[in-house]
Amino acid sequence: MARVYYTTPIYYVNDKPHIGHAYTSLATDVLARWKRLEGHEVFFLTGTDEHGQKVERAAQEAGMAPQAFTDQVSQSFRLLAERMGYSNDDFIRTTEPRHRQACQALWEELVRRDEIYLGHYEGWYAVRDEAFYGPDELTERDGVKYAPSGAPVAWVKEPSYFFRLSKWQDWLLRFYEENPGFIAPASRRNEVISFVKSGLQDLSISRTSFTWGIPVPGDPAHVMYVWLDALTNYITAAGYPDPQAPRWGFWPADVHFVGKDIVRFHAIYWPAFLAAAGLAPPRRVFAHGWWTIEGQKMSKSLGNAIDPLKLIEEYGLDPLRYFLLREVPFGNDGDFSRAALIGRVNGELADTLGNLANRTLSLIQRNCEGRLPAPAEGAPGDAELLAGIAALPGAVAAHLEAQEFHLALEAIMAQARGANGYITVQQPWALRKTDPARMAVVLRHLHSALRVFATVLQPFMPGTMAGMLEQLGVPEQARGLAALAAPLPEGTPLPPPAPLFRKIEEAPAPKGAA
Repeated sequence: MARVYYTTPIYYVNDKPHIGHAYTSLATDVLARWKRLEGHEVFFLTGTDEHGQKVERAAQEAGMAPQAFTDQVSQSFRLLAERMGYSNDDFIRTTEPRHRQACQALWEELVRRDEIYLGHYEGWYAVRDEAFYGPDELTERDGVKYAPSGAPVAWVKEPSYFFRLSKWQDWLLRFYEENPGFIAPASRRNEVISFVKSGLQDLSISRTSFTWGIPVPGDPAHVMYVWLDALTNYITAAGYPDPQAPRWGFWPADVHFVGKDIVRFHAIYWPAFLAAAGLAPPRRVFAHGWWTIEGQKMSKSLGNAIDPLKLIEEYGLDPLRYFLLREVPFGNDGDFSRAALIGRVNGELADTLGNLANRTLSLIQRNCEGRLPAPAEGAPGDAELLAGIAALPGAVAAHLEAQEFHLALEAIMAQARGANGYITVQQPWALRKTDPARMAVVLRHLHSALRVFATVLQPFMPGTMAGMLEQLGVPEQARGLAALAAPLPEGTPLPPPAPLFRKIEEAPAPKGAA
């Protein structure tokens, strides 16, 4: 089995978390949980990005010192991770001593390799994005210039250290060509390649106009550019600069999950920084899309950002986890709609999966003395069901490897719908009188199908599927993927079934409601 390393972006602490933050980390969590089910050793990292001018300003507006402000907001992201049920192995903060040490070590290595030089910077800078932009990228309205993100920019002139990014342009283009899966989805890959081909300038990587950051080694009048600082978190947590650190064997990361607005930093700057320091780049950067809310763009002015903790209280944790990855192809933009969430919960979780489990387990309770029937060979009428459930773990694995979360869930639901069709055709309630031996076979096959569904759904809905596996009589040590090859013994006692999902009867909230 392999070592696997997945990361979320580290979240910027200038505001409280919203549904977009929950979404990115959820995808990372599901993939990490799946790899653990496969038997791999997994390292899953999340955390908070706490330096930079934007955080310094947000702290001033809150009337707080930057460290106290970041302590408070970082805790809200830690709470989100706990409440969303993420299985992260570490939570990193860029204000930690270990991170300062790693950043300064990386800086010194880049200096040693002559990848950094001192100059001065003049150009357009967006505080909101913590990013520099060329004049050809800007638009102007009412005398104010704006970045492509919509953030206002200001002209900045100050001394600055530069990273020789232009030197790495050809190397990056070769790297993208040799590693076609490095950037996903394809639309983001094309965007990055086009940007690099248009010409890279050396990158300003220090600032002197504010102090909330990691001091540049040997020149504390400068603090490191927030993106050099932030990106380094991925190797900080792996133990850099100590090659003997226990986690260093996880590097390079298998997937960095990021929002599409920060793909440039992860797919251009980060591999260039690493290559320049003699380190391996990550294997993949996957940039997902943005959520709108009931058809409207999420924004402070509209006040429509959704607090995921309130959604958990309203609909339950596992239904929310399921919906977020079921509704929209990962990588595309999507709309968060309460009506859509209710439709998925009622139609797929309650009616399709929950009802199948309840019918099957109730029939076993009533007709088999609450004990699992013996394993049985499939008759011709069973072939489609048995073939489908046998192939399902492999199909789910292939979709998750490609970060196709919605297709993995559709594959599971397709088999669950098939199992509902099977129980309707076979009518085990009628077979009790006409052919009790055949009834036992049918119920055993349905139990086997439910065990597969519950096993492969564990990463998506860990709490509910633990309950389902309990009802199915599957012991904790037999809930991995490999254990599916070993049938449960005949006569395994099954507890009385209880509903796994509640149907939501309430009407969706008014449009634009938070």
